[in-house]
Amino acid sequence: MRTGVIGLGMGLHLADWCRKVGLEVVAACDRDAERRAAARAQLPGVVLAERWEDLLEHRLDGVVLANDFDEHAPLAIAFLDRGVHVLSESAACVDAAEGERLIAAADRSSATYSLAENYVAHPHVRLIRQAIKAGELGRVSLIEADYLHGMSPAEVVGLIGDPAHWRGRIAPTAYCTHTLSPVLALTDAWPVEVSAFSVDKKDPRAAVVMTVRLSTGAMALTRHGFLQGEPDSHWSWLSVRGTKALAESVRAAGERSWSVRVRTEGWATPDGHAREEERTPVPLVLAGKPVARGAEGTVRVLRAFRATMERGGSPLVPVRPAVAASLVGVAGAESLANGSRPVPVPVMTTE
Repeated sequence: MRTGVIGLGMGLHLADWCRKVGLEVVAACDRDAERRAAARAQLPGVVLAERWEDLLEHRLDGVVLANDFDEHAPLAIAFLDRGVHVLSESAACVDAAEGERLIAAADRSSATYSLAENYVAHPHVRLIRQAIKAGELGRVSLIEADYLHGMSPAEVVGLIGDPAHWRGRIAPTAYCTHTLSPVLALTDAWPVEVSAFSVDKKDPRAAVVMTVRLSTGAMALTRHGFLQGEPDSHWSWLSVRGTKALAESVRAAGERSWSVRVRTEGWATPDGHAREEERTPVPLVLAGKPVARGAEGTVRVLRAFRATMERGGSPLVPVRPAVAASLVGVAGAESLANGSRPVPVPVMTTE
């Protein structure tokens, strides 16, 4: 499958994994000349362009969008209209109108749209999904999901305080897809309403908490940004409380952070005794070797993307859930600007 990559920061990392899962990277693009020069050594034989529009003229089966966080939808629409499959890294859209245009483009295209949401496929998330699907937890009532970075104050200012960096121009609620996408995938729900709160009023952009009411009636509590004590499971921690049991990723260092603790209360067991166990995910193997835990989600996303191109497989995260997760951040920004009042999440056309 002939694949293009746009954006050679994260895109260079994704290009390497594309080749490992059997995708042929034939063209790439970045506005920065130094990035293109650095990519030339890592991507021998790949056509390197300055303008993303140049890749529209290449014969591509698919394109990976890894350009700035808030600039994906226009490119996705352009490639979908050319019949090129799209894998978009980060947010799907910046507002409801853009989300509607993206959905319309995906609906009319002969190609597919996928969100490159590797957190949906992380080992601990998959273990929790298995417990939910098996009925072990009962009806899900509360989900907590973290996407947190433990960084020094100077490093944080260097990101969110720099208007030239996309982290400096987006709302503190915007980068929420790494929590909301797993929440929606685990519950098969849609977000209905959100309230957002700054964690620290003295540093309001550093970290936020959002409460999200889901269409199932459940509540999601998500935390985003820069707080100390980040988990070793790729900055992700997840907890799901059901009506019968709890499943949550283990708060531990190293390999155990990918494991899941499942606790069933005594009243819900046949013998009347509470049960608790720790489950370890089975390693993912690629080319005969185990994949690093933090890269498992990326490999599964790219394998699913390849399957959409080769066999018409279903996207791991298709366009509607991608737009819905992104719009939680948009509604959250409105809530944050208006005293944390609840704000409805825009309703997209759903299937």
